[in-house]
Amino acid sequence: MDQNPRLPAPIEGTTNPNDSKWDGVVLVCENLQWQASELEFLKAPILAAQKLDNAVGNDVLLFPLPGNDSSPFVVHAPTGPVNRDYDDVRRYGEAAANGIKRALKAGSKRPLLVVPPGAHFTEAWSAAVLGALHALYVPIEVREGVKGAAQKVEKLGVYLLSNNSSSLNFVSAVEAGRLVCRDIGGSDPERMAAPKVEEYVRQVFEGSAIKINVTSDFGTLKKDYPLYSAVNRCTKAVPRHQGRIIQLEYTGDGPIDQTLLLVGKGVTYDTGGADIKAGGIMAGMHRDKCGAAAVAGFFQILNVLRPKGLHVIGTMAMVRNSVGADCYVADEIITSAAGVRVRVGNTDAEGRMAMADALCHAKTAALKKTNPHIFTIATLTGHAIRAMGPNYSIVMDNGPAAEKKSAQEIQAAGACIGDPFEISTIRREDYEFVAGRNEYEDVIQCNNAPSSGTARGHQFPAAFMIRAAGLDKHGIDSSQPLPYSHMDIAGSSGPYPGIPTAAPIVAMATRYVRPRL
Repeated sequence: MDQNPRLPAPIEGTTNPNDSKWDGVVLVCENLQWQASELEFLKAPILAAQKLDNAVGNDVLLFPLPGNDSSPFVVHAPTGPVNRDYDDVRRYGEAAANGIKRALKAGSKRPLLVVPPGAHFTEAWSAAVLGALHALYVPIEVREGVKGAAQKVEKLGVYLLSNNSSSLNFVSAVEAGRLVCRDIGGSDPERMAAPKVEEYVRQVFEGSAIKINVTSDFGTLKKDYPLYSAVNRCTKAVPRHQGRIIQLEYTGDGPIDQTLLLVGKGVTYDTGGADIKAGGIMAGMHRDKCGAAAVAGFFQILNVLRPKGLHVIGTMAMVRNSVGADCYVADEIITSAAGVRVRVGNTDAEGRMAMADALCHAKTAALKKTNPHIFTIATLTGHAIRAMGPNYSIVMDNGPAAEKKSAQEIQAAGACIGDPFEISTIRREDYEFVAGRNEYEDVIQCNNAPSSGTARGHQFPAAFMIRAAGLDKHGIDSSQPLPYSHMDIAGSSGPYPGIPTAAPIVAMATRYVRPRL
């Protein structure tokens, strides 16, 4: 293998745009009205071509740099206008990704990304670098199986403005986390079946600051994670698919002033179970593990940056929702780890089953921690995409989290760096919807309709998890309120076919890690 398959594309900052080590320049900007004397040489060929071609300034185009042997060309990747009501910093990330792809077509192996200073977005440079790195990601199956394909470039150069040195360290660490997230979330259901995820995570964090504990015994899982175990039991006869509860822990140096408790949905393949996905919609269901992948990716960011004063506990609920003689079925009543009687309504609503018991254990742990905040992260509902469209994560706060305006804070963090959120609200109708229909059960897991066709289809699953985990006993009316936020990343996790985005870890790192550096 060419290079360590766990490492992202090599990246290097420079203050010299004429360094001979770079074999091409990718220029990302709104227009050519910026002032930077050391970069003026990039303007001349673009301005000359603009007199003849109306596409210049609108399309991603390549121009020769006469007399510049070290960097023979510049790819101009315009963002387009960024000053309108509906523009955001993603313009920079998208332009950088397109520019890098054009440089690769030209044969570049050591491109230099240049983002001149702008006035509209404080994190335009960071967003552009992250966009370029996204375009350079190589899937782990390719890195492991195709000789000579471990990296698309030998090195990515980034031109540093006066205040970008610390930002380079941050975006490099974020990309290390995004690589882990993409590897787990995007890989096929055999390469990243639950036992393989355990193996991968152990390799990533071997000898690091991250503690790992894995539960795989069926008896222990049934006792401690009964709802999860209902989904997992169909894998008992197929060892390579058997589930794992993977727990990660990071403790920063110094006095701890905040604790984050993360639970991620890790459904390695979702057949729908007994309520099988029909009509060709099963394809792409290996991506149903992007929530757990985000947990692992966030821990890689913690591992690289080592923020002080922060304690983070993560649970990756890795399970396959198979169909077979031993699969769980609708109408079963299962008592959760919190002692709540749950009636199954639809086996294709397995994600909330996989996470609810881990959420209960996170709740119990949070009661003993400093300034705790609990999160669930999941590609949970098709309704999330129908409600908000693709590309956007949804965040919902319980009462204690809403009092802290947690959703607004994560939304602001994501907006500044290009990992956007929409805010939704868990209403009384959502709690009423999951209430038991008769004496047999306390709550119902779902009705028998797909979430995309159910009113409030992305909100009521959060209410279900709150009730099934016993978190409803820790609302604003409690003597021990616990802030909890649910993130539905069904829309933001990335297109299929395509590369996972690693949402929402950029926003989470910006909100919870960067201020501590």
